[in-house]
Amino acid sequence: MAQKNDIKVVINNKVYTLSGQESEDYLQNVATYINGKIAECQSSEAYRRFNAEYQNVLLALNIADDYFKAKDQVNQMLTEDDDKDKQIYDLRHEVIEVQIKYESAQKMIEEYKEKISELQRQIIKLEAEKNVK
Repeated sequence: MAQKNDIKVVINNKVYTLSGQESEDYLQNVATYINGKIAECQSSEAYRRFNAEYQNVLLALNIADDYFKAKDQVNQMLTEDDDKDKQIYDLRHEVIEVQIKYESAQKMIEEYKEKISELQRQIIKLEAEKNVK
């Protein structure tokens, strides 16, 4: 079991203690992200005019929006990854088919070379017989 980490962080100018099994760097990154979202929201004059409850809901909506966009991006990447895996599979199958055809063609070439050699021997033999007569 991973060790529990406690780390003091500043979120929206207040000190909080975050606890978790994640690394201290990870917990600090979470706090930094939240601070960034708060600053982003507070940069809007309209946001600052809302009461605290409404501000919290808007902040939560912004975070949820980021989450769902990231989730969609991951799903899209997974789909692309699956598509690429299928393309690789198809290409490997094509390579195998081409290798089989190549080997078959090489075998036919060797057979034809043997036939040509045999026919050349027969020609030489027939010419020799013709010259003997």
